[in-house]
Amino acid sequence: MDSRVLLAIGLTILPWASAFAGIRAGLQDYSPAHLTLLRFLVASGVMLVYALWVRMPLPERRDWAALLGLGFLGITAYHTALNFGQVTVKAGPAALLIAVGPVFVALMSYFFLRERLSAWGWLGIGVAFTGVALIALGNHPGSFALEPGALLIVLAAFVTSVYFVFQRNLVKKYNPLHFTAYTIWAGTLPLLVFWPGLASEMRAATAPATWSVVYLGVVPGALSYLTWNYALSRAPASQVTSFLYVSPVLATLIAYVWLGEVPGLLALVGGGIALAGVIIVNTLGKVAIDNRP
Repeated sequence: MDSRVLLAIGLTILPWASAFAGIRAGLQDYSPAHLTLLRFLVASGVMLVYALWVRMPLPERRDWAALLGLGFLGITAYHTALNFGQVTVKAGPAALLIAVGPVFVALMSYFFLRERLSAWGWLGIGVAFTGVALIALGNHPGSFALEPGALLIVLAAFVTSVYFVFQRNLVKKYNPLHFTAYTIWAGTLPLLVFWPGLASEMRAATAPATWSVVYLGVVPGALSYLTWNYALSRAPASQVTSFLYVSPVLATLIAYVWLGEVPGLLALVGGGIALAGVIIVNTLGKVAIDNRP
């Protein structure tokens, strides 16, 4: 990889890792529902400016239903579940739970796309979910109780895996950045159900909380997709996506610096186990060629 690709990867991974702390910061004054809506109103606005700048065409009418469905899964359901989960789950453990998404992708690909898994793959899945269980039981220092918010974040990881598996044909048909814009817009529409009360909550919120939400919409929610797609266009996807493994570590460090959050020991141990399972699945677990975009 040349220096421009590495810079693009850094400008993607770092903002995406910071999003978990940004959500926790925004939740100090915003409800999870209003935070989700405001973030993607901002992201939709940024993508609209980009679309007008490059004269992005509209998708074919016959693809609208599929795009609306994928937008609902990848934006509406994923981010709503994540934000409600992060009401009680700290940023670092939340990032570790989301990191098991590739395991769900492997399972979905096995059942729906008939991609085979090796014995190592099944072992990795078991290891990953053992780690998830430890995170869910040890999110708070000194505790050993099931955290319902962790289950919502696992649900978010599952939902986004469905989004990734079933987007393949459309990503091949459309420019990946155009596809991202379409799904952000499609996913923002259902979020408008949360519109009542948003204005009053914005007036009552502190400036740091509001700017945290705006940051989530502009940088991790929109601009990082530009740098991510640039990196994918200049280097092999397997090399680029391997950098995602450092995201939970960065998220934990950023949450400590930004919010002073320290995850419990059990959550950290579980996170390490979960990441090990994900790495096993994605390096040793595939028998068929992985065609994920």
